[in-house]
Order: sequence, then C-alpha cells, then structure tokens
Amino acid sequence: MLLPALLTDLLFAGKESGAEIRIEEKNPAMAEVLSGYGESILRQAGIGGSIRVTAKREEALKAADCVLYAGDPQAASRFFQDRSALGSDNEEDPGLTDQARVNGGIEGLLHTLRAGQAVMELCDEMAEACPDALVINLGQPVARTTRIFLDRGFRCCGMGRTPLKGANGLDTMTKRLQGKTENMEAVIAGLPGFSFLLSLRDRESRMDYLPRLKQAAKNGELGQLTKRWLNWWDALAVGDVTDHAEYLPAQPDYIPEEKPEFGETVEHRKERILYMNTVREQGAKTGEGAMAQLLLLSKAPPIRPVRLALAILRGEDGIFPAVTHENRGEMPQLAAEAIVETALKIEDGKTTPQGITVPDSLAEILTEIDENNRLAARAAEGDREALRESVETDPAMSGLDRLYCLEVVQALIRMHEDMLPLWTEQETGGLSDRI
Repeated sequence: MLLPALLTDLLFAGKESGAEIRIEEKNPAMAEVLSGYGESILRQAGIGGSIRVTAKREEALKAADCVLYAGDPQAASRFFQDRSALGSDNEEDPGLTDQARVNGGIEGLLHTLRAGQAVMELCDEMAEACPDALVINLGQPVARTTRIFLDRGFRCCGMGRTPLKGANGLDTMTKRLQGKTENMEAVIAGLPGFSFLLSLRDRESRMDYLPRLKQAAKNGELGQLTKRWLNWWDALAVGDVTDHAEYLPAQPDYIPEEKPEFGETVEHRKERILYMNTVREQGAKTGEGAMAQLLLLSKAPPIRPVRLALAILRGEDGIFPAVTHENRGEMPQLAAEAIVETALKIEDGKTTPQGITVPDSLAEILTEIDENNRLAARAAEGDREALRESVETDPAMSGLDRLYCLEVVQALIRMHEDMLPLWTEQETGGLSDRI
C-alpha cells in the first residue's frame, strides 16, 4: 500500500541514487507485483539502484540502514471480535461497546498487546540482522509501538495519522481562513492522535490567525468536541478529533466507529494492484503507466517517512512536521521519556529541542495519556503490573468499575492467546468468564 509513495519519496524527492531496497512480502503473487512495479519505477528514475522482494525476513533485514515498519497484525478481524465480546444483547445495557476503540480504552490496550508482540519479534530479528538500523515506525498504535522500539534500544521515530489533514486538519483550517498552508507557520504539538494547534502565523505579514480559529471553535463552527475541549484546555484540537476522543472518557457527542478502517478497503486494494500491474507491464513513461502512477500517488497517505529517514541518517538540516519521538526538551512540561508528536527540527545533524509549552490544564491531560501509553507499551513487553496499572489509570476508562475492566481485559487476552504468547505462557489466574 505504501510502496508508491515510499519509492517516489526516495528516488525523486530524496534524489537518491543506487539505493538497495528490500521488501518483506510472504504472498508470492503480491511479491511479483511489487517487484515488477518497483523495477519499472527504478528504470524511470534512471539513477540505478535495486529492489528485491523476499518472503524471508532475515534477507530483508540483513545489514539494513533503515527499517520502515507498517505492521498491524490482524487488526480488523481481531477488533471486530473484541467489539462483539464487549457488547451486549440488552438494549438498555450495551455493555462496554464504548471501549471498542482503535487506540484508547480497553480495545486500544488489546490492540497494543497484539501489535507489541509483532514488534518484539521484529526487534529480536533486527538485533541479529541490523542492530544499528534506524526505525521509522508507521505501526499503530504509533505512540506505544514507538516506545517498544526505543525500549529495545533502537533509534526510532514514528508517523501516525497526520494532524495536517482531515476535517479539522491544518489544511482545512487554513482554507477556512482563505489562505494557503505553504504560506503559514504553524506550531502543532501534543501526543500522536492527540495534537493541538498552538500558533498559526502568516510567514510574511506575521499576522496571528489562531484567535480567529478559536472564535470559530467557540461559536461551534468546528464541532462540539472541539468547542468543549477549547473550554477545558484553552487549546485547539487539530486533525481528526475522533482520534482525540478515543483517549478520553465517554463523550456525549462521540460514539466510536463500529467499522473503522484498517489500512485500505478491499476495493482500494484491488485498484492499487491493477494500477501497479499497469505500471509493471507498460512502464511508468507510457501514457497508461503514467496515469496509473498518478492515481496510485493520489491515494497514498500524506506521510514522508523516507525523507525523514534520510535526514536523520545523514544529519541533514530540516523541519519535519508531525513526527512521533521521545521527548528531549520538545515539550518541557512532559517527562523526558514521553512519546510526543511535534515537528522535528534537525540542525547541524542534531535534533534541536523547541521548548514548546502548552496551557497547564492541557499539560495535565497530556501527561496522563502519555503515562498510560507507556504503561500499555510495557504491558505489551510482558509486564503484568504495568497492565494492571494501565487499566487502573487509563483516562478513557474513567467512571467505569476498574476491577471489572481488568477482568474483561484478562478475558480478552485469553481469547487472543494464539497471538499473545508472552501472556498466555504466564499464570493467568483470575480470568473472568463473563465474556
């Protein structure tokens, strides 16, 4: 799904020559599609390089400078399995369906455990094949999986769902002001999926547009959730605000999606394979091939992980928006171990802390959510005490019976024992039979 954008970023935006690209793909039919497509793009670039698709992970990882990880094992099927288990047939008591969230609450914790298992296995293999590799992590929940990579000793930055796009994204807010995003200087900071617009100025006039947007939010023009949170924290939520709501207690204006998208739909996947095959068979310079490539890129997620990787590896100067990374002075109100989302500024080969401050009330909730993210990551690494503490302190479970929530989590772990060997190999006493 990501390959068209990644190759374009590497070969054209990155102006990279002689790159050696390896892809892990266990489906033989898809391996042929990916290999043929990649070779066609390399020929179009005319700057050398190679691409190899292999089913053997050790071959893909061997001596890698950078690993781009976008895994999310069985995310959709397991989510719907949990959502069904959390529900109830009683119309007056729907059970815990509000906790069926992708990144927060009970299901966010189960998502973390399953994703963390895959990340831990990858880290074991990287420790043998490429112990010094940089990791660019796109695997959800990105704050928590990034923490696991860091805990295992790897350099890691992540990129989640960007606050630059969407109904309340920076681009939409800029259009509301009848301006152009490229003409604006924005300060966006917070946590992955929980970011806020702290400043918005015109590069030339230096006019501050944030007061106008805050007034629009107070008038209810940016939605009731945005209005409520502005009143609570004096800060403007940016990006898809339904992501923010996942980390908070039940909101009167928010109902978690019953059928969230994981990756791409079946229809989009069929389209992508068709376009890739067109490029593979006809080349990227033919009329049909060029059109197929344009359509592929038009559907690509708005992320630039390869440019970020090249800048970090080479120490190139630059500012990269919405990067998930460990807090080292970026947001001094949060712990140094916090996993934050801010623009990453690289000068003279080093990350320059920006010292971004937020209202105290916002810093408090950011701290709570970050601490829970790190507890969930530790739980994914097999820490039973961290699991208990995560359930006891998760803001998304406020108002619920925490002991019952813990029993539900333990029962869900048992239901997914095939994917959670770190947990099911341990003593699992006290599991609830209520699910």
